[in-house]
Amino acid sequence: MSDACFIAELGDAGPGDLVEITGPEGHHAAAVRRIEVGESVLVSDGRGSAVRGPAVEVGRDLLRIRVAERLLEPRKRFRWVAVQALIKGPRADLVVETLTELGVDEIIAWQASRSIVRWGADKRAKALGRWRTTARQASKQARRFTVPTVSFATTAELVSRIGAAQRTVVLHESASAPIRPQDLPDSGDVLMVVGPEGGISPAELEALTAAGGRPVLVADAVLRASTAPVVGLAQLQALAGLTSPQSDSDPARS
Repeated sequence: MSDACFIAELGDAGPGDLVEITGPEGHHAAAVRRIEVGESVLVSDGRGSAVRGPAVEVGRDLLRIRVAERLLEPRKRFRWVAVQALIKGPRADLVVETLTELGVDEIIAWQASRSIVRWGADKRAKALGRWRTTARQASKQARRFTVPTVSFATTAELVSRIGAAQRTVVLHESASAPIRPQDLPDSGDVLMVVGPEGGISPAELEALTAAGGRPVLVADAVLRASTAPVVGLAQLQALAGLTSPQSDSDPARS
C-alpha cells in the first residue's frame, strides 16, 4: 500500500530532521486518516519537493515525522497547461481532478462565449477556490509533489498567453488532423485549449488560431467538454514519451 501523502511547508528539512503537519491538514492526518506512530508518511510542499519518514508523534491536530529521505519530482521537458472552458456542475470538478492525476502543471478556467456557466467577480473567487482545493486533494491522492496552479482567463487574456507559449493545440471538431509529434516543441509550455459543451465560437477559433493555436482532433466522435481534455492530455503525453530522451524520465532524489 502506498504511503499516505500530506502537504506542509518543508523548508530545508533533510534526513534526521522533524517535520510537522498542523492545522486542518494535521487534523486530517491524525483524526481522519488515523496515522499511527511508526507508519511511513509522505509530506510534500506542493512545489515539487517531498520527504518520507515514519510518524513519531500524533496529536489531535498534529502529525510529526522524522525525515528518512528527501525526494524531488522528475525533471520534465514540457509544462502541460490545460485551458478548460467553464462547464456546469460536478463535471468541472472531475476535469480538474483527472487532469491533476495525469500530471497537468496548470489549469486555466476560460470564460468562453458559449459557456453556460458565467463567473462574476464574487462567484469567480469561490469557484477558483473550489478548483484549487480539488487540485490539491487530487495531488495528494496521486502522490504528486506539485499542486497545479489554477487561474482564470478571458478570451483576450488567453490569446496573449498563447503568444507566450511554445506550442498551443486547440481541440476542435472541424480540425482536419490529429495531434502529431511535430506539434510538440523541444521543451517548454504546451497549451491545450478545450471549449465548452456548446463548442468554441467561430470568432474565438479565429482569434486562437491567429495567435498561434493549431486546431486538432483527438477522437472520431465529438467528445464531452469534460472528456476531451483528459483524452487530449493523454495523447500529448504519449507523444512526448515517444520523443523524450530516456534520462528525462529518471526521478531525481537528494
